[in-house]
Amino acid sequence: MASSSLDGPDRAAGKSESRRQNAKPEDRDESELLTVPDGWKEPAFSREDNPRGLLEESSFATLFPKYREAYLKDCWPLVQKALNEHHVNATLDLIEGSMTVCTTKKTFDPYIIIRARDLIKLLARSVSFEQAVRILQDDVACDIIKIGSLVRNKERFVKRRQRLIGPKGSTLKALELLTNCYIMVQGNTVSAIGPFNGLKEVRKVVLDTMKNIHPIYNIKTLMIKRELAKDSELRSQSWERFLPQFKHKNVNKRKEPKKKTVKKEYTPFPPPQPESQIDKELASGEYFLKASQKKRQKMEAVKAKQAEALSKRQEERKKAFIPPKEKPVVKPKEDSSVLLTLGKMVSREHRADTYLSVMAADLAAFPSLEVIELTFVVPGCDS
Repeated sequence: MASSSLDGPDRAAGKSESRRQNAKPEDRDESELLTVPDGWKEPAFSREDNPRGLLEESSFATLFPKYREAYLKDCWPLVQKALNEHHVNATLDLIEGSMTVCTTKKTFDPYIIIRARDLIKLLARSVSFEQAVRILQDDVACDIIKIGSLVRNKERFVKRRQRLIGPKGSTLKALELLTNCYIMVQGNTVSAIGPFNGLKEVRKVVLDTMKNIHPIYNIKTLMIKRELAKDSELRSQSWERFLPQFKHKNVNKRKEPKKKTVKKEYTPFPPPQPESQIDKELASGEYFLKASQKKRQKMEAVKAKQAEALSKRQEERKKAFIPPKEKPVVKPKEDSSVLLTLGKMVSREHRADTYLSVMAADLAAFPSLEVIELTFVVPGCDS
C-alpha cells in the first residue's frame, strides 16, 4: 500500500512534465518557426543519400545563335570538366548549332540534370561561363525572363530595355547590388542568376519596367526593405507603413478636338421640318413674280455685288498713293553745347582729293578746342 501511495505523486509529476513539454511548441511564436536562422544551409546531397543511382537516362538539348559559336567552342572543355564532376555528359554540335546534356550510370543526384539544362540555356543567352557555372551550386538558381512579347512597338521596346540598363549600366548595377543577382540583358530576354529571393525581385522590376514603370521606384523600395531587414524586431511586422506609395500619372493627355460638338438636350418630339424653296419664295413674294421680273432682280443683285467688289479694288489701289506720315522735326536748342563745323568741298569739276568732315565736339569735355577739322581721301578720286 505504501509503495502504491508513493508511486502516485511521481506519476502525476511525470504527466505534468510531459504536458509542459508538449505545450512548449504551441507557446512559440509563429514568426520564429517560419524564419530561417542566420547562417543555416541545407546539407549537400551526397552519394550516401542515393547509393543506387538513377534508373533511366535523362537528357536536354538547346539551340544557340551563330554568334555564340566561337565562344562556346573555346569554353566547352571547361563546361565538360564542370559537368563531369557531377557525372553528367555534355556534347556540342556545331553543325546543328545545339548543346546536349545527359545523365550517366554514375549520376546519383536526380536534380543535377535540371541544373545542367539551365547551364546550357544561360550559355546560349550570352552569359559568360564564369557566371553560368554557379548554377550548379545548391543555393543558386536562375531565371530567364522573356520580354520580347511584352511591348508591341519596336522603338518603345528598345527605349524601355535601355531604361532597365540605365546610363553606362548604372541602373542594372544598382539592381545587382540590391538583389545579389547577376543580370544579363541580351536581345529579347533577361537572364538572372542568384538566390531565390533576389530572382523574385528581379522579375518584378523587369516586368514593371516593360509596363512603363521606371525601375528607380522599385530600386528605392528595395533599398528601404534592405534596411528594414537588418532590424530583428521588424521582421515579423508589416512593412507597408515604411514603403513609399507611388501614384500612377498619365502624362500623355488626350488632345482636345478643334471643333467641339455640344450635345443637345434630348426631346421626345421630332425636329421641325425645314422649309422648301417654294415655301421661301411664297414667304418673300417671289413666287408670284413673272419670269422677266425674277430675271431683273437677279441681274440687279449681280450688279450690286460687282459694284461692291469694284469699290474695294479701287480702295486697295489708292493705298499705294497715300503719302506716309512724316515725323515732326525737332528744332535744336539755342543753348546747345555742340559746335558743328562744315568743311569746304572742292568743286566736282576738278575732282578734289579731300573732303572736310563734319564733327561735333562737346565744349564741356574739350574747352580748349573750338573747331575740329578732319581730312580724308575720297575713294575714286585721282591723286
